[in-house]
Formats: sequence, structure tokens, C-alpha cells
Amino acid sequence: MSRFDERLSRCEDELRDAYLGLYHDERAYEYFVAMLRRSYDARPDELRELDDRRVKNPGWYTGNDMLGMLMYVDAFAGTLEGVREKLGYIQECGVNYLHLMPLLESPEGRSDGGYAVSDFRKVQPELGTMADLASLAGECHRRDISVCLDFVMNHTSEDHAWAKAARAGDPEAQARYFFYDNWDIPNEFEKTTPQVFPTTAPGNFTWCEEAGKVVMTTFYPYQWDLNYANPVVFNDMTEDCLFLCNQGIDVIRLDATPYIWKELGTTSRNLPQVHTLVRMMHLACDIVCPGTLLLGEVVMEPSKVVPYFGTVERPECHLLYNVTTMASTWHTVATKDTRLLRHQLAQVFALPTQYTFLNYLRCHDDIGWGLDYDYLGQFGIDEVAHKRYVNDYLTGRWPGSPARGELYNDDPRLGDARLCGTTASLCGVEAARYECDGAKLDWALRLDLMLHAYMFTISGIPVLYSGDEVAQENDYGYHDEPLKAADSRYLHRGHLDWAAAERRSDQATPEGRIFQGLHALETLRASHRVFDGRADQWLVDTGDDGVLGIGRFHEGEKLVALFNYAETEKTVRVDELGDYADLLSGEPVDKGAVTLPPAGFVWMACEL
Repeated sequence: MSRFDERLSRCEDELRDAYLGLYHDERAYEYFVAMLRRSYDARPDELRELDDRRVKNPGWYTGNDMLGMLMYVDAFAGTLEGVREKLGYIQECGVNYLHLMPLLESPEGRSDGGYAVSDFRKVQPELGTMADLASLAGECHRRDISVCLDFVMNHTSEDHAWAKAARAGDPEAQARYFFYDNWDIPNEFEKTTPQVFPTTAPGNFTWCEEAGKVVMTTFYPYQWDLNYANPVVFNDMTEDCLFLCNQGIDVIRLDATPYIWKELGTTSRNLPQVHTLVRMMHLACDIVCPGTLLLGEVVMEPSKVVPYFGTVERPECHLLYNVTTMASTWHTVATKDTRLLRHQLAQVFALPTQYTFLNYLRCHDDIGWGLDYDYLGQFGIDEVAHKRYVNDYLTGRWPGSPARGELYNDDPRLGDARLCGTTASLCGVEAARYECDGAKLDWALRLDLMLHAYMFTISGIPVLYSGDEVAQENDYGYHDEPLKAADSRYLHRGHLDWAAAERRSDQATPEGRIFQGLHALETLRASHRVFDGRADQWLVDTGDDGVLGIGRFHEGEKLVALFNYAETEKTVRVDELGDYADLLSGEPVDKGAVTLPPAGFVWMACEL
């Protein structure tokens, strides 16, 4: 029996039941299995060997040595070949998980940053070719670096071959999308389906003049939603996904996962069929490329995020984003109050340790304020007023605020807006350097390092945004580019300043202070078993709402981490068993009186 047949036999009953339970189409299922065999046969030998090594070590991605970096190819090094030439720098950053932002073919000016794909098997020409991507992935593997790539499941560009055929009237192509002869059914959808971008792209449907029909466009008018109730769509999209895996992609980021199944009379979000589809994709990878991980992009509250891990018996996504923690962290920076963050972390810490999150301070997207307002309400906090305050603080409008960000998708009617900005600029580095204020700069750099130390403390894979390792500031040049000016997310998507990066070894510069500070934290994290993903973690009571306390324990090693979000120096008492030493300095710490400067932190550890 071949390796393919062995793998298929282990899960065939479940796969068949799930597929036929969703589609009731025996011929479509037979095509799906034949497609899996073709994809397996096309998998290069070196990737099969990598699969075998990872199957023997299924927790290969959960260790405390994992560190990610997210980047746009053009902003980092111009082309895929340029990234390959810069892999030495990436390794110097301690990175072994490289997330390349959308780079597949998409039309200029109608790409939503690469999320409107016109061909899932071609790279954007100015970035290189599919052969260049495979070559980069191969070199990354030789350096023990995993590669992550976005797979936009929910929709295609209106320039995709399927969409072009649909516009021309091909009924088979139209059946791959949601086409309607008039607005009757779309209007029924609108009654229950929320809008994603109510100010910049209102509604969920667009009139297609060429076809003379209405088409579903949940995100932007040039992004046509795929109809996964059609098994042809699932079969062909899964084949495209496996094609990318066979180029050497280790982590497939499933974009907009909760949206991929639409049903009239519902919100068309998080429907049960979504989980069936993701589970079948997981099984497809188990059969064809078991060394590949699925990363779910579920930008929602924890109660809706966690189900996408699936169950121990039937896992779905291997990895999920910890988006609520990101938002709660910046909320804490603005308010100096850790109560909401503690409340949110308590939910994360209560989850099984086999759940692996990606933790990050900033990503390519905006920061949305989907906070737990039911919890905040007990403190008399009004949602609209609070969002306005947080945004005012982090854009520098609030008196005395050092942060420099910009709003995204501002909706004055609802008092709602999201936020953009680099980590350094939101921490105050930009303002302090502009004002030539050494004391403010020292505080801002401390805050920047403290936030990264906090991110490195919680279990999961920490991910840096390219440029954050050298305290890169906002790029306001996007205002002068016609195709970018209307999208403030480009504020934090600027090109890496390689001249600034050259200062990374000089600790007398902000770039060197952050780079060397991060390197020290990464080294400690990788060398202490207490940071292992299997560690127990809990909240430590500091007796002060301005100071966050986190405890960790694994295989006899204990860590207590303290983070001072307040504007003033704090001295707190830690009621935890053990005699502690500062991991950074090696000096003993008096747990009865731990003093932290504003924006200061300490990692204190002991053996038990």
C-alpha cells in the first residue's frame, strides 16, 4: 500500500461522511479524492521528507524557540529573490517563521492589498515568479525557517478566470459565485448579514453590468464571494491550496475563515458548514502534505475564535490569531489600567495548552476595538465614548499623549473607528524623536520593549511586524500615492529603512536599543523551558491595577513576569512561592518589594 493510500485509509470514513453530508454528490467526492492523489504525486521528494520529520514530531511548531516575522515582500526587499538574499538578516533577528503577505497575482488598484486574487498559481510579476517562491521556500527550509502564505478562500478578484467567464454569461462559472437576476434575494440577505466596511464599501452585493445580474461582494465590489455550497468550488480551491503547499509553503493562512459559507436568514458568519470545510481541508493536508499547518484568520471574540481549533479528535486549524489580546493590549496602553487585559488573558489561560495562538502587537491590518464592553460596563464605561477616548489617545489628540496613529474607517455616526500605526509610533518613539526629548524617548523605548516582553511571555508563537525590530516609525508618504492615499493602513506598511537597520548593533541608537533588547529577550525565551507552549500560565495578583502579573510553570521552572503600564514608578508585592532572580541581570529579586519604573518590566524565575 502506498503512503498516500495509508494516509487516506486512516481518515477515509470521516472524510467521506463529511463530504457527502455537505454535498450529497458521489461523483464530486470521487473527483476530490482523485485530486488529492494528483497533488500527492506532484509533491517534491524533499517536501515529503520534511513531512516525515514533522509527523514524527507533531509539536514541532509549539516550542519556545519559535519566533515569527510578518512582512510585505516589496516593502522588505523588493522581490522574492531580494528576500532570499536577506535571509541572513532574518536569522539575525532570531526569526524561524516567515509570513509573506499576499503576493499572488492581483489587479493594481483593485487588490485590497493583495486580497483580491486573480490567479492562485501566479506570483505578482513585479515580485517574481512561482519558481522564485519555491526557491525561497527551499532556502528557508535549509535554514530551518518555515514559510507562511495567505490563501484567500472567501472570494476571488473580479479579474479571476472564473469571474471573467461569469461576466460573459457562463452559467457554470456563475454557479461558482452568488449571482441573482434581481435584488429580491440580495435584499433578504442584507436584513441579517452585517456589513464588513459600512463606510468604504457599504452593502454585501454589487450590480454586475456585463452579466446583467447582482453578485455577492461581502468585502469590496471587486472581490466576488465564492459559493462553497457548490462542490466544484471546494474541490478546485483545495487543489489550488495544495499547489501552494507543494511549492514549499509550510503554513497556509486561511483568510476570512468565518465568512466562507453563506446562508439566507443568517449572519453568514461562523456557520456549522464552515467548520466542516476547514476540517476537510485539514484532512486533505494530512493526506497530501502532513507537515503543513492551517492558520485561521478569525478576527472575533474568544468565544467565536476557539471553536476553530476543532477538537482533539477532529482538529481544524493548527494555529489561530490572538486578536483580542492585541486590541486589549493597546487599550491598556491608552488607559494605564490592566483590568480588561487581565480579564481577557484569564480566558486564554483557561484554554487547553495544546491550543496554539499567534501573538502579536501589530499586524498588517488596523486595530479594531472589539473589546468586552459588557465587562467594561460594570465600571461605568460607555462603549462609544470609550472608543473615542482610546482613539484620541493613540492618535495623539488627547492632551499629553505621546502616541502617533491614524484612524481607519472612521464612522462618526456610530462613533466608531479603527486604528493604524507602527508599534514604535504608537509607543511614542516618533513624537519623542521629533521633539528631541531624551526623557520621553527613553520612556517610549522602555514601553516598546516591555510590550514585546509581555508578548514573549504568553504561550504561543510571537510574531514581529517587519520594522518593529528596529523601532521603525510611521510612513506618511502613502498620502502622496493615489492608489494608497485613501487607506490609512499603509501608514504602518512602509518600506523597511535599511539605513536605520544598519544601526541595529549600536545600543546608543533607538534602533540598536530595540534590536539588542529583543535579541536578549528572544535568547532567554528560547533557553528557558518555562516558556514552552505546554507550560501552565496564570494571572499573578499585584495589588495594583497599573501592573500586570503573569505566572508560568513547566518542568520545575517557574516564572513571574511583571509589567508596569502606569505612568509612575510602582512597587508591588508578589505572593508566590519561590526565591527569584532577574532573568536579564541574574540578580536576586525581593518578591516582597519589586520596584518597576513606568513602562518597566521584570522576568523573575526560580527552580521548584
